[in-house]
Amino acid sequence: MTVASPCIDVCTLDVASGLCRGCARTLQEISDWSCLDDAGKRAVRARISERRAQGLAPEPDAGARPAQPK
Repeated sequence: MTVASPCIDVCTLDVASGLCRGCARTLQEISDWSCLDDAGKRAVRARISERRAQGLAPEPDAGARPAQPK
């Protein structure tokens, strides 16, 4: 089963955290996404969950909407 991208088409970098305001990935994680296998993608999604649980990731911008599956 393919792991869905966390991208919600709100591609704005939060300068303070260095994370995307939409998906909470680093620029490196965004860049690497298409080359990762499913295990690697699940690891990125787990890091995103950890960041959000710890309050380290910015909340998605107001008006953000989930993107269609990629």
